[in-house]
Amino acid sequence: MLNNDILRRLRYTFDLNDTKMMELFATGGYEATRAEISDWLKKEEDTDFKPLYDPMLAVFLNGFITKNRGKKEGEEPKPEKKLNNNIIFRKLKIALNLKDEDILAILALADFQFGKHELSAFFRKPEQDQYRPCKDQILRNFLHGLQLKYKKE
Repeated sequence: MLNNDILRRLRYTFDLNDTKMMELFATGGYEATRAEISDWLKKEEDTDFKPLYDPMLAVFLNGFITKNRGKKEGEEPKPEKKLNNNIIFRKLKIALNLKDEDILAILALADFQFGKHELSAFFRKPEQDQYRPCKDQILRNFLHGLQLKYKKE
C-alpha cells in the first residue's frame, strides 16, 4: 500500500483535520506544514501530489501513538527509516491499544476472516521462524475495519 493511502484512510477514519494532523506530526517530531499535508493527501493523478516517504509516515504514527497512549518514559522513539506493513500494523495496534481479539473483530467487520495464530505471526521479530510478512490485502482490510468501527457518521 502507498503511505499516502494509509495517511488518507487514517485521516478519514479518525476525522483528523489539518490542524490535528499537524499536531500529530509535531508530536512525532516533525513540524509539517499545512501545504505538505495537503500535498500528501492528494491523489496520485493530481499534479501537486507528493509521495509520503517512510520516515514521515513513521513520524506521524509515532505522534498518533503518543496522542492516544501518552508520552513514554525515557527517550522519544526514533522514526524508522524503512517501514513495512508489519511495522505499520504494529504501530496502529499500539496506538489504539488493541488486543489480538480486537484486531480479529475489526477484520471480521471488513468480512475478512483470520486466525489468531496467523495474526501473531505479523507481530513477531523477522528473525523468528513463525514471522510472516503482512500483505497489502490484510492491512487494507484492517484499515477498512477500523473505518467501520471508528468512523462517526
